Amino acid sequence: MTDTLAAPASHLLEVRHSRFLARAEPVDGPARAMEYIARAADADATHNCWAWRVGQDYRSSDDGEPAGTAGRPILAAIDGQGYDRVAVVVTRWYGGIKLGAGGLVRAYGGAAAECLRLATRQPLVAMADLEVACAFEDLGTVHSALAAHAAEKTGERFAADGAHLSLRLPAHQAAALQARLRDATRDRVRVHPTPTPEMH
Repeated sequence: MTDTLAAPASHLLEVRHSRFLARAEPVDGPARAMEYIARAADADATHNCWAWRVGQDYRSSDDGEPAGTAGRPILAAIDGQGYDRVAVVVTRWYGGIKLGAGGLVRAYGGAAAECLRLATRQPLVAMADLEVACAFEDLGTVHSALAAHAAEKTGERFAADGAHLSLRLPAHQAAALQARLRDATRDRVRVHPTPTPEMH
């Protein structure tokens, strides 16, 4: 299982008079990642190199450093620490001494890795969506079961045949909730999974 960040994190590293400030933030999609990078970049710095990963999507930038010496090591730090839905910006203020390609890889990758290593992690949980149809007299039973299985009601409509609820809950709780509703209502409640579990 992968993790995201529970909160933004930062770490400052100094290498031969150059300062490398790594900042990381949880993001829920590519657009949010790019917004964060624009916000975190310092216009007065020498370079603002970055990388992000959201599921199978990822991007990185060397921002003027030699190709492959900054963005890729930052992305490798995200993957190496087992993170997803994370954007990292490493800002460099040049200190007057050239570090060479190997030195840059170590500095950018090291600053990002240490920032993520020290950060507070939050596990990403696979979520499932369910549609529940029940008679009005079973509504109380259904509602009392939701909290026990960490289910959140995302929608509700009432029709002549009863109530129709849209639920979101951790995927590993779905089967237990279905069994509980079946037993509590003598199989009167109808539960239909909505496809595509999501990570949260």
